[in-house]
Amino acid sequence: MYFFVKKRKEKGGRLCLFLAAVVLFQFLQMTLYVNGAEEPSLYATAAVLMDADTGRVLYEKNGDVFMSNASTTKILTCILALENASQDEIVEASSYAAGMPKVKLFMNTGEHFRLGDLLYSLMLESHNDSAVAIAEHVGGSMEGFAAMMNEKAAWIGCRNSWFITPNGLDATQTIIGEGGENILREHGTCAEDLARIMAYCAFYSPAKEEFLKITRTESYSFTSEEGRSFSCVNHNAFLGMMEGALTGKTGFTNKAGYCYVGALERDGKRFTIALLACGWPNNKTWKWADSRELFTYGLENFMYHTIDEVSVNDSIFSPILVENGQTDRIGGAAYTEVEIKEGSGIYGLLLSDEEKIEVSWEVEERLSAPVTQGETVGYIRYMTGGVCLREDLIVTRDTIAEIDFFWCFKRVLEKYIL
Repeated sequence: MYFFVKKRKEKGGRLCLFLAAVVLFQFLQMTLYVNGAEEPSLYATAAVLMDADTGRVLYEKNGDVFMSNASTTKILTCILALENASQDEIVEASSYAAGMPKVKLFMNTGEHFRLGDLLYSLMLESHNDSAVAIAEHVGGSMEGFAAMMNEKAAWIGCRNSWFITPNGLDATQTIIGEGGENILREHGTCAEDLARIMAYCAFYSPAKEEFLKITRTESYSFTSEEGRSFSCVNHNAFLGMMEGALTGKTGFTNKAGYCYVGALERDGKRFTIALLACGWPNNKTWKWADSRELFTYGLENFMYHTIDEVSVNDSIFSPILVENGQTDRIGGAAYTEVEIKEGSGIYGLLLSDEEKIEVSWEVEERLSAPVTQGETVGYIRYMTGGVCLREDLIVTRDTIAEIDFFWCFKRVLEKYIL
C-alpha cells in the first residue's frame, strides 16, 4: 500500500493510500526541521504542521503531548455523524442533551430536529447540546458514541487520544486495564493526532464534501419540528484571513485554553495544523497569528518532489542471462527481459531545499532456469534522509523452461534432420 501527493491515484483508492502513508510515517517517526529556515515563533503550548497528503509532520512543538482540546473534538463528532447517518434523520433531544452548559442551542427536552441542521449548529456555533443530541442519536448513547470516536481515531492512525465527550467538555473516565486494574482516563488528544483527524475529515473521508460544505457555510437558519427558529453564524474567522484557508474549528475551555485545528490548500500543497493551549483570555486572537505563521512556514519552505524527477540507470533493464534455459536460438544463450512492477510506498512528498530523493537498485546478474514470468529479480528504492519512501520491484517478462531431454532431442531434429 502507498500514498501519493502529486500524481494522484483514482478517487476511490485515496482513503486506503492515506491510511498506508500514516502507518509508514508513524513507523519512521519523521519530523522535519528545515535547516536554514527560521522556525515558527508560536504562542501555542503545543502545535503541529502536517503534510495532509502523507501525514508527515513538518513542524511540531510538543506535538505528541496529551492535552485537553475543547471543541476541536467536534470535527470527529461531525464526520462520524456524516458517515453513519443520513442528514434527513430526525433527532429527539434528551433531557441530558438539553441540560448541557453554554455554548448551546437551548433545545428543549423532547424537541425534534433534522440531523443535518444540528450539524450546522455543531460546527458553526459549537453548541454543546447539539453535540450530545447527535451523539446519542448516532451512537445510541454517549458511551456508544465515545466508543465509535475512539475506534475511528485509532483507525485513522491516532496514537495518543482518548475521547469521552462529543463536544470536548472536560471529562474523566475509569477503564479496566489489561491486568484488571482501574485506569483513570481524561478526555483529550495531542496536536499530531488532531492534525491527522482534520486531514481525514477534509480530504479523505467519504463524507468530506459534506464536511467542507457545512464548515465553510457563513450562516445557516433552520426550524425544529415544533416550529422554533434558529440561526447560526460561522465563527471560524480564519477562513477569510488567508488565501487557501479551507476549513477549521475553534475550541475553548478553562482547562484547554484557546485551541484551533484547520486545513489549507494552495499551490498544489495541502496542510493541516493543530494548536492547543494557544493562550487564555484575553488572548483570543493568538490562534489566528499562530495559524498564519504555521501555514506560511509550510508554503514558503516546502515544495513537492516526486520519484519522476530521479533518473534510473537504463542498465537495470538489460536482459538477464538464464543459465540452463531453453531458447529458440541455435547455440545461443537464454535471456529474459525485465520490467518494473509497482511496489509499495509513496510517489512523492513535500521536501525542503535541503532534502532530495535518491535512488538505489539491485538486480540479479544471472538466473537459473526455470524462470516464470513476473518473478522478482531485483528492486528500486527511493530514499530521502536515509528513509525508504518507496520500493518498486524488478520482475521478469518471460517464462523460460529448464533444458531437458525432449528440448535437446527437438533441437537435434531441427539441426540435422528437419
